[in-house]
Amino acid sequence: MNNDALLEVDNLHVSFSTYGGEVKAVRGVSLRLHRGETLAIVGESGCGKSVTARSIMRLLPKNNSKITEGSIRFNGRELTRLSEKQMRDVRGSDIAIIFQDAMTALNPTMTIGEQLMEGVIRHQRLSRTEARKRAVEMLQFVGIRDPELRLKQHLHQFSGGMRQRIMIAMAAICSPAVLIADEPTTALDVTIQAQILDLFRMLQRTTQASLIMITHDLGVVASIADRVNVMYAGQVVESAPVKELFRNPQHPYTRGLLDSIPRLDRPRGAKLDAIPGTPPDLFAPPKGCAFAARCPHAMEVCGLFPPDSVKLDGEHTVACWLQDARARTMPPQGPAQVETASASQG
Repeated sequence: MNNDALLEVDNLHVSFSTYGGEVKAVRGVSLRLHRGETLAIVGESGCGKSVTARSIMRLLPKNNSKITEGSIRFNGRELTRLSEKQMRDVRGSDIAIIFQDAMTALNPTMTIGEQLMEGVIRHQRLSRTEARKRAVEMLQFVGIRDPELRLKQHLHQFSGGMRQRIMIAMAAICSPAVLIADEPTTALDVTIQAQILDLFRMLQRTTQASLIMITHDLGVVASIADRVNVMYAGQVVESAPVKELFRNPQHPYTRGLLDSIPRLDRPRGAKLDAIPGTPPDLFAPPKGCAFAARCPHAMEVCGLFPPDSVKLDGEHTVACWLQDARARTMPPQGPAQVETASASQG
């Protein structure tokens, strides 16, 4: 393993038991997160992004889910072997998660102040007076006015953007080394999205926290990420520094995602390209490449054997049979400039 990585996930497999059978939601995911880095995980809904995040936090439902294989290490400590009591000491203190929907993640019956203070009292052993002072500071930091008044209010008294700011304040109040943001801008308009992304940048500059940004919005990826992992059908199919991925995508699925977003250099009225077909059934994953049935460049071997991950230049890796020396090459593609994707946010 890479000793300078803060968080390491190796060959993670996660499955869910259902009435219809076993769903293999995550199939061999590996990732590295370094100190102060922002890693984006992108892909269609259902590709395993959120399950990977919840696995890191050990927040999967206990009655029907299990990590069947793999390792999750934080600062060299194996998280999969910790008891629930030990994990409660890790959550919030070392690793914190920001959920997509604050209305379901926060408690509507408790005041915002009670929820902010709860974690810092538990993990940092502060008195209620000290915890309250810290909560006020965090609300000010995330840009909420009149923090003393706001501490006494409940969730329904805040707008969507302010709820997301409260979620960020709650996650950051104990100064964790790793923040996991699970689609934190999905339900927000583009103006509030930009403000939330600026808040993440400021938080990283101030605390040097590492960030995992889970999203399907490539505009968000272009504007905040250092590296990108592209997931499909529970697997990482391509990983690269953000500029390299936008300029030189090598997996047909990554190209399909980039072709499906609005571009300022497209002719007016031009239709967006959609990826044909649907993702595979993870009750019975395909034995070959999971993207083969939707891929315009699929070969016979793609349906028979899973491709190995191949390292290209630098940190760029891709799992695709097209990287084999015997395969035909994809037609050249003009660079998908990062600035274009950033501008697509509005």
